[in-house]
Amino acid sequence: MKRLLIFDWDGTLMDSTAQIVQTLRLAAQDCAMAVPEPAAILHIIGLSLDVAMGILFPASSEQQRQDLIAAYARRFVAGDGGQAGLYEGARDLLSALHPQVDLAVATGKSRRGLDRVMQEQDVAAYFRVSRCADESASKPDPRMLYDILDALGHEPESAIMVGDTCYDLAMARAAGMPAIGVSWGAHERQLLLAEKPLCVLDSMRSLRHYLLDAVGGG
Repeated sequence: MKRLLIFDWDGTLMDSTAQIVQTLRLAAQDCAMAVPEPAAILHIIGLSLDVAMGILFPASSEQQRQDLIAAYARRFVAGDGGQAGLYEGARDLLSALHPQVDLAVATGKSRRGLDRVMQEQDVAAYFRVSRCADESASKPDPRMLYDILDALGHEPESAIMVGDTCYDLAMARAAGMPAIGVSWGAHERQLLLAEKPLCVLDSMRSLRHYLLDAVGGG
């Protein structure tokens, strides 16, 4: 029986991948940088912004990357990349799991960004703890998971990581934690399967059934 479920945010619980892609493309325009293709941006979703900018703009200077991050943050807060909400069924999933197991979030978002969107979506109360890339280490480094385990007093084998990118699953594997991939986010099934998760699921309904069984509430 599992005692802790850790969720990625963007592309796993939040239907925000299109918003991220468009916002980053606008930020590149603002900074007079070559605008990345959507597929390239999808590939870096899940990483911290500083790491992501270094991959997308490898010839950029440190100052240019910081300018890109600032432009991205401005555009994101302004909603210029479009609006995003929880995936259908995500709130019901959290509501069903919350009484039975500890819930946490491990995300590439900043602390400010995660707190803002959790408040907007009214879901902060579901989670015992969360860790963000600007207060730990970027995925796939397992430090975020270790921080969460330490905060709640759990062992890796008593937890499951749920995410939509290979970075989520590689982070879990590095921490010795079982993981589940979901196919509705940023990365294709083949990338997820390469990290040897327990499974890759294709709907919020199937995820709910799997997790309820894992925590003894199915």
